[in-house]
Amino acid sequence: MFIDEAQIWVKAGDGGNGCLSFRREKFIPKGGPDGGDGGRGGNVYFRAVENLDTLMDFVGKHHWQTQNGQPGSGNNKHGANGRDLIINVPPGTLIYDIDLDLLLKDLNKVEMKVCICRGGRGGKGNKAFATSTNQTPRQTTPGKKGQERNIRLELKLIADVGLIGMPNAGKSTLISRCSAARPKIADYPFTTLEPVLGIVELSDFRRFVMADIPGLIEGAHSGAGLGFEFLKHIERTTILAHILDIMPTDGSDPVENYYSLRSELEQYSKALAKKTEFIVPNKIDLDPDAKIVKELKKKLKKPIHPISAVTGSGIRELSESLWKKVKESKAAAEQ
Repeated sequence: MFIDEAQIWVKAGDGGNGCLSFRREKFIPKGGPDGGDGGRGGNVYFRAVENLDTLMDFVGKHHWQTQNGQPGSGNNKHGANGRDLIINVPPGTLIYDIDLDLLLKDLNKVEMKVCICRGGRGGKGNKAFATSTNQTPRQTTPGKKGQERNIRLELKLIADVGLIGMPNAGKSTLISRCSAARPKIADYPFTTLEPVLGIVELSDFRRFVMADIPGLIEGAHSGAGLGFEFLKHIERTTILAHILDIMPTDGSDPVENYYSLRSELEQYSKALAKKTEFIVPNKIDLDPDAKIVKELKKKLKKPIHPISAVTGSGIRELSESLWKKVKESKAAAEQ
């Protein structure tokens, strides 16, 4: 099951109390205070790890709390510190404070780590209050409370190339031919109900990540179909590959379908609509004379990369072009 949103409550550990104690040993008439300090409460961290791609771990578990610090004890013994809690999440997870309506951190890289709640400081034992004028202090301090937050987690998948298009355009077939991903493929709309990630392997150890996003329809930006729920997952992609069915089964016009989907992207996010786009007419095996492809190129007036996801025609050339553009985009971003 693909889960991309979750709400949880997290709490760091409380600090341990300071100890009130006096040294009492046989044949030692002057003992003095020896109460130790309390231990620090454990912190709560979030860490992005590579082997996760969903927030499934937070379904049914809404309370996350770490250890409290232990109280100090006699003989100047410091209480043990509470153990830190590290919560692993997928790369691309955004962490929001619900009460403050504030984005705390965007864990957009593997092994990024952030402390969300700090543990309480341990209290002072009476040994800490001993002075030359107060040699038998009976004063201690309690441990501080650890921080707690109501957290909302939102996952936006990180991929180099995002496949977009109308339902049944052939996105799932394409990603299954390019990578080891095995999405559901059938001859009815919305067979893909959740995003699917695949790694496209090329020669000379080159690779990039491709994401298959559920089909978009008119009105997706306002909640129609499945698009509204998953449009956010293509916000992080470097490149958009617009898979265009050249012979839609419903008899619609491929050019009109293209501009309809472009309109949805612009209404959802201006930044998303400005991303580098590859127009990929699919199912050219149904157009042996290339008449439809030539007409598309004439009407769209943009470069196109025709393929047949079923036969594999044009897929290698498309993959090479996508990898080249991904590499250029990453280099530009680093500079």
